[in-house]
Amino acid sequence: MKPTRSSVCLALNGALLMVAGLLVGAAVQAVPYPRLMLAAHIGFTGSGTISILAALLLSSSLSSVSNRAAGVIVWCHVLLWPLGFSEIAAAFWGTNQALRIAGAQAGATGGAPWQEGIVTACHAVPALALLIAWLLLTAGIWRVLRERA
Repeated sequence: MKPTRSSVCLALNGALLMVAGLLVGAAVQAVPYPRLMLAAHIGFTGSGTISILAALLLSSSLSSVSNRAAGVIVWCHVLLWPLGFSEIAAAFWGTNQALRIAGAQAGATGGAPWQEGIVTACHAVPALALLIAWLLLTAGIWRVLRERA
């Protein structure tokens, strides 16, 4: 099956997220809160992985979604970039509200309210977007299952 433009965009997004994650991993020790930077490294590489997985699903016969739904799925995955950058910011600012466990382990004392707000918003919006993207992909997989049953 020939890859669609959406699947190619998702694969590129995933590959770039992986590259960013590897670069962030190299900088873990260079920030005031290295454990939060480690969370950013893991976040970028995990985000890259799920974008690549979504690309594979879109380009295969395992899923059937409309072009419009595929576009929504791509943009939902693009929103992983502000999430990753907010985690890098958290490693510099020491915010501890969005990533409570990592913040506690890092000894983060908390950022200014505006810093905490940015990091929290940059986690909440992509989380909701990914929920939408994966519900659309799941519906596309379900559609294929029903057609083949």
